[in-house]
Amino acid sequence: MNFSSLRSRHLALLLLIVSLVLYGINYLVIGDVPAIETGFLGNLAFLPVYVLFVTLMIERVIKERDRLAIRQKLNMVIGVFFSEAGMELLRHLALFLMDAEELQRQFKVTPRWENSDFQKAAAFLKGYTLKTESRKGDLVHLCSFLKEKRAFMLRLLENPNLLEHDDFTDLLWAVFHLTQELEARRDLTTLTDADMNHLSGDINRAYTYLLREWIVYMLHLKNDYPYLFSLAVRMNPMDLEGRPEVV
Repeated sequence: MNFSSLRSRHLALLLLIVSLVLYGINYLVIGDVPAIETGFLGNLAFLPVYVLFVTLMIERVIKERDRLAIRQKLNMVIGVFFSEAGMELLRHLALFLMDAEELQRQFKVTPRWENSDFQKAAAFLKGYTLKTESRKGDLVHLCSFLKEKRAFMLRLLENPNLLEHDDFTDLLWAVFHLTQELEARRDLTTLTDADMNHLSGDINRAYTYLLREWIVYMLHLKNDYPYLFSLAVRMNPMDLEGRPEVV
């Protein structure tokens, strides 16, 4: 018999003794056995409802606690992704943008941003069609960067907490697909127009997912880790004048 089982038995015995003592006091004070029996039966009839109510409440509290714990772990994974690869990838993919000035204006996060500003930025991106052009940037350099980070991102996919976040998983798959497309070409400097257009679509998809998750990540930092948010604002990949030094 383990300690936990023994403790449970002792607790059950203690509660039973307390119940008998209380009924004994009730009998001494009232002295009406039928009234005590009626009260006992009434309490017994209510017991299943009470157990059901308590069980549902405890289950709800436990589920909410588990959800928050998983969300916290997931935010840590997303934070590691942006620290190790996401921020730099945003800078690489921004070189392929046709509408860079508009996005830089919309996503130039400042320390004064409120939750409503992040919501407006997310709503803007949801209704906005990004325009990327594979001919604008350096595909060879982008391919080299993605290959360098592939092992790191594969390890992220092994994290079971990602099952709770479809959008971030979609982002990783979009980046993996772009990596595979670039690696599959023998020479990225001599591609046909049709092939370049195809890669433009792959870049567009990855950049769209990345930007969406970045906005959510920045909001998380603002609300939960202000000191990390301060650095992230200064290192904002959408701000061409951004720098880590405090001025």
